[in-house]
Amino acid sequence: EEPPTGFDPMVVASRLRRIGDQCNLDFEKVSSAPLAEVLKGKMEMFGAAVDSLSRTWSDQNPELGYERAFLSISVKLLTYVLQKIGPVVLPTQLTEVISGNSRVRSYIEASGGWVRM
Repeated sequence: EEPPTGFDPMVVASRLRRIGDQCNLDFEKVSSAPLAEVLKGKMEMFGAAVDSLSRTWSDQNPELGYERAFLSISVKLLTYVLQKIGPVVLPTQLTEVISGNSRVRSYIEASGGWVRM
């Protein structure tokens, strides 16, 4: 499948990094059962961990919104896990988690897609 016209993966990666930089959570100090499993290398819990953390963080920071929190935490957590236990991370996990969340996917589309986000 061809990427949409004007789609530049470098721009998307840059925007994701910038969004991830907004996350100031210390994953070692956060209490979450799914997160604990991810930090043990059980990456099948990655989506559940991101969702759980996003709900908590967006409840604490309503101006942020769940969707933005989800994107920020997913990028930051994946980066953290890569540094901590890199070999268990699959390259597609971030894409699958973002695309698999219909609420976040709708948010991205409503924002004009990755090209405008």
